[in-house]
Amino acid sequence: MNELLLSAVSPVRQWFFDTLGNQFGLVVWLILLIVVILLPVIIAVAYFTLWERKLIGWMHTRHGPLYVGMMIFQPFADTFKLLFKEVFIPAGANKLLYVIAPIIVVTAAFGAWAVIPFDYQIVLANVNAGILYLLAVMSLGVYGIIIAGWASNSKYAFLGGMRAAAQMISYEIAMGFALVGVMIAAGSLNMTEIVLAQSGNNGFLEWFFLPLAPLFMVYWISGVAETNRCPFDVVEGESEIVAGHMVEYPGALFAMFFLAEYANMLLISFLISIFFLGGWLSPLQGWVTADISPWLDWIWKGGWPWLFAKVFFFCSSYIWFRASYPRYRYDQIMRLGWKIFIPLSIAWIAATALMVFFGVFEKGA
Repeated sequence: MNELLLSAVSPVRQWFFDTLGNQFGLVVWLILLIVVILLPVIIAVAYFTLWERKLIGWMHTRHGPLYVGMMIFQPFADTFKLLFKEVFIPAGANKLLYVIAPIIVVTAAFGAWAVIPFDYQIVLANVNAGILYLLAVMSLGVYGIIIAGWASNSKYAFLGGMRAAAQMISYEIAMGFALVGVMIAAGSLNMTEIVLAQSGNNGFLEWFFLPLAPLFMVYWISGVAETNRCPFDVVEGESEIVAGHMVEYPGALFAMFFLAEYANMLLISFLISIFFLGGWLSPLQGWVTADISPWLDWIWKGGWPWLFAKVFFFCSSYIWFRASYPRYRYDQIMRLGWKIFIPLSIAWIAATALMVFFGVFEKGA
């Protein structure tokens, strides 16, 4: 299936080069690829909000979210409502920084998608230092949150921004340590190579979530905290500081924060699937060798549908957590990140190094 897709894409790419020249054609081709990646992400974010409304409505047996609203048009109605609302800036706000802050947050949220492999050779930039790029780009979002809290000239927004920054930085450290274990196990910083390191003849038993189970849990829970989602949503605790750093943002500017939050949830779901669950690899790899049709080979050989199925599970888990768990206190969140996750990650990094030394990880075996 992947070979068929690549054979269809290559002539189109060559047409751009032949028609527009190598340099200008490359620029146009890259812009087209960026649009092809970002447009589905934006649409996915829109329908993610609808799925959240429907799933929580089903779990809580709420009549309104379950039975009201057309599923096709509801996300677009919500989007247009936000975009056409009046945008007003508080009188005492720093107008330049007030507008720049959500742009920084959105840029950081979408910039990371450049190195996400959706299938073998289906990636915008297959760079060797992909994880380093991810860590650098994803860490920029905290600057937008701090700037938003300060530029709003509101004590509530400022306190929310400080709490968000402290929480994000704390759990970024744990997530970074968890990725160190993945890099040691895979022997590469390239995200495609990390997925291929989990291939083999033993199906899902080759995936990293088994030998790196503590790092898998640390990364997943830290990812929930990193996106300020329940039960770690104290930044936006309505009973404490209303909407946190976004409290003074209306309409389209608020929608940018909203878009970045859900895009980050999608991103974390992709990353945890790639780092620990074999990415696009099938759980049946090596167990079934039948060759029926090139369009069905992905079922046992792997392909982007498997990656999307894993991502859908983790995205639904975000909603499940929100519908099930109460909000933690801020001191509990900080204790979990600093006193439990970071020491546990460091200890399992050492264990992973020992496993590599004794040959537990066999690349592609």
